Amino acid sequence: MSAGAETGREARAKARLSRRPSRLGQLGGRTETPDRTHDPVAGFPGLLGQVWRTASAQPLPEAVQTLLTLNGHVPADVQLRALRLSDDAALSALFGRSWRTDEPAAADDGEQVFLGEIGLTTAGRVVLRVPSAPLLRDEVDLVGGVLRVPWSAQALSLYQDRLKPIRTRYADAIEESRTWLAAAGTAGRDQFLADLTEATQRTAPFVLYQENRLYTNFRERNTLTGKTLWPGHPDCALSALRGVPLDLWSDGDVLMVVCLTILMRSAGYARIEEANSTQLTLDHVAELLERTRQRYQSVPGGTPVAPAASTGVTDLLALADALKQRRAEVGASAQLYREIHGPLMHKIEQVAVGWPAAADAPERELCAWLRERLPVTGDSLAALGRSVTEDPAWLAAPHGDFATGLESLVYESVRAAVHTFDVDFAMSRGLRSLPDLVTAMRSADWDRITEWELPEFFCCVVPAPEARRHFGGSVSRLADAAWAMSARMQYNSWHFIAGNLPRVPAVLDRDHFVPPAIPDIAHFSDQHHHGHVAARIRFSIRSPQGVTVLDRRFNGFVDVRLLRCDGRPFTELDLQVTHRLSGFVATATGAAAQLVAGGADVTVTAFDTPWHAQTITAAVTQ
Repeated sequence: MSAGAETGREARAKARLSRRPSRLGQLGGRTETPDRTHDPVAGFPGLLGQVWRTASAQPLPEAVQTLLTLNGHVPADVQLRALRLSDDAALSALFGRSWRTDEPAAADDGEQVFLGEIGLTTAGRVVLRVPSAPLLRDEVDLVGGVLRVPWSAQALSLYQDRLKPIRTRYADAIEESRTWLAAAGTAGRDQFLADLTEATQRTAPFVLYQENRLYTNFRERNTLTGKTLWPGHPDCALSALRGVPLDLWSDGDVLMVVCLTILMRSAGYARIEEANSTQLTLDHVAELLERTRQRYQSVPGGTPVAPAASTGVTDLLALADALKQRRAEVGASAQLYREIHGPLMHKIEQVAVGWPAAADAPERELCAWLRERLPVTGDSLAALGRSVTEDPAWLAAPHGDFATGLESLVYESVRAAVHTFDVDFAMSRGLRSLPDLVTAMRSADWDRITEWELPEFFCCVVPAPEARRHFGGSVSRLADAAWAMSARMQYNSWHFIAGNLPRVPAVLDRDHFVPPAIPDIAHFSDQHHHGHVAARIRFSIRSPQGVTVLDRRFNGFVDVRLLRCDGRPFTELDLQVTHRLSGFVATATGAAAQLVAGGADVTVTAFDTPWHAQTITAAVTQ
């Protein structure tokens, strides 16, 4: 090594310094004033305030729709399934709105018998005050005040008629759930609690309800194991049940354990997020599974799944098992993905059947861009990938401005996405040293892999030059935002990799999520995630891909992400094309891993802080 050359160890030590592109070479925390100050109404609190102001100025029927959809930001049926039992019956009787079906409301006979209330909680849930209930301000945290809701005698009668069967079904569900848990025995219940604790620890944030009780692993409101509460923490609702006789479990705890167990049986931990921001009841779980069954039935071939015979625990578990098997068949012939509604973090599994003809044009555009700049051939992204695997040697050699062809391929793929999809940012992430990974795997040194820090990973972020309009026209602020995204994506790679390793003690002790396996589209994601709020990321596509290294499959090893700060939401078509593009990047990464297994050195040194600052400044000022 020549004098003055920087070692890998020195480079990684420098990468650990807290620096921003606008202050290269300076340690973080050395400025006299912060770059930005926290805005208490940014993101979700601001949205809720705006929703409440809009609803307050509307007639009641329109106000109800505004509250249920958070002014067009979420589907109404999510909020309808978040209602408490009495609120469910009340909204149905007063306004004809129900998650089951829209039902006729009581006619307004002009005679007011009771004056109720409707409000919006700081968690974004619609709540009502019904007869005999306390004032809303005394039982929940409200965004603003309340809207007064007059009840007629006919509305009261209809409310009673609809509340009775709801309460009966709820009581029956509790009794059946207790019976099922009792049959499992102490050891069985302990296993359920252990499995659910693992799920909440390895799953993205969720918020679930049992009447007014909150079950969540999200931020300061944590009541379940997650980022705040470690496994066994006394504040965790699951840990608190271990060793407690079943007779002493609350009804809410009973339903929580049973409902989450059924959801997990149908598709693993991720299915829990599809219940996000709703009430945990057997009826709601049955409805979620039935909607899933119908989507799977839209895919030709495979084994048809019959509806559940009832909403009882045993029948729902049988349906969950059948759906898990059917899901594998569906995933082999159609594209599964999730649609995310950011304000309530609610996720819905969708099925894209077939390749739309309209997707050919953007794929051709991507291919033309890549053929012009890379030594690849083919008329489709799959064909381009095959050309890479047939002649991969260039991935390990210098190419263009990059030390390796793999770096050039990642960069040009991201640039092509910005150009083709008209986005504000596009990016792709991965592991810097494939040789280090191969070496560790050959010696089964799983502990070493868990010890890698964020600088061992990379993310190439490319903004559109026009994206600086979201940052006051400032190129340095645009570069800062891009680097912040890159750093966050390094964390994501770090957070996922351990989930692909054997369950040795070092892996189990290491913080990690289950690696993502299917892509997703997010709407209005500038609500909760601090990075998305700061960077104004409203709409996004994430397309994770697995890569095989030696004989081990690493799910979520690479991805391609597209971001828009405003404009139109992404569509299913956008997602399908993006997923093929990320598949191309994954194919190339897998080919590079094979080269490394044969002795080549494919190490990514680009995409650090200086690279982002220089590349973005050059691109914007051209």
